[in-house]
Amino acid sequence: MSEIFVMYELDQRPAARSFTGRSPVEERPVLRVHAANAAPGSSTTPGPRTLCGHDTFAMEAATWKPSEHPGSSWYTPKYAQLVCAQCATVMEA
Repeated sequence: MSEIFVMYELDQRPAARSFTGRSPVEERPVLRVHAANAAPGSSTTPGPRTLCGHDTFAMEAATWKPSEHPGSSWYTPKYAQLVCAQCATVMEA
């Protein structure tokens, strides 16, 4: 299997202009956590669709990568309660 990316589906409400220097994940709440394969021919860019079929264009890739944490689950433990059930099913197969 290719590199797996953890993708955050973020709240799309417009945020107030921020000068905090924080990342989009810190500025907008995570609504759902998805998994995506790497883009064809790349190991550093997520593909265009999550494993459940959602478009990754409007999502943020997590800095946490499953390949860097052998023996751990594919998703970031902090957001375990927000994992997409369809992506989890595909990852378990």
